[in-house]
Amino acid sequence: MTRPYVILNAAMTLDGKIATAAGDSRISCEADLDRVHELRASVDAVVVGVGTVLADNPSLTVRRARGESPTRIVIDSYAKTPLDARVLDNSAPTIIASTRSAPKRRLQELRAAGAKIIVAGEKEVNLRGLLEKLRSLGVRKLLLEGGSTLNWSMLKEGLVDEVRVTVAPRIVGGATAKTLVGGAGFGEVRKGVGLELVRVVKVGRDLLLTYRVKGGKGAKKTG
Repeated sequence: MTRPYVILNAAMTLDGKIATAAGDSRISCEADLDRVHELRASVDAVVVGVGTVLADNPSLTVRRARGESPTRIVIDSYAKTPLDARVLDNSAPTIIASTRSAPKRRLQELRAAGAKIIVAGEKEVNLRGLLEKLRSLGVRKLLLEGGSTLNWSMLKEGLVDEVRVTVAPRIVGGATAKTLVGGAGFGEVRKGVGLELVRVVKVGRDLLLTYRVKGGKGAKKTG
């Protein structure tokens, strides 16, 4: 294997929103939050985009389940992660994946704040190269927690093996509200990422759908 097994996990409303137009992303019920923390405890690392850090300031640790917190990875091409962000506390290791275009002083400040820096790419993080590097560092299973831009980039590059989506019984609307996957999108439905439904489970008030990505490592097993 040259890269980790990747699980995309997210919660969305019935109309596909992962946050409202005003930025409220509190979608999961209590039972689903417990599930997410159990999932974090089962992986080696969890990855988000810097947009998620700036919008939600998550800690990405395990608090509602038994087990150790995974290594936290932030995809941050220009080193915009705030020095007081929760992902930089001492509760778990943190990696900032950045580029050669990021300000060197800013990278030094992030190192001083306790983060390990991995430079992968010129102006945008080379996701495939980063995942290969992470695999060499011992990351075998990686949890992708978004947001929508990173979800698109990972799916477009064929770097997701399994998708777990919790659907909450809410409709929030909003033309500018973020959806599960953003980015440029595919021009034709037939060119979209193919999925195979493998499990449907009710979690509290919500519905958890688990899919294998056709052609990925998940095509044969769920990891």
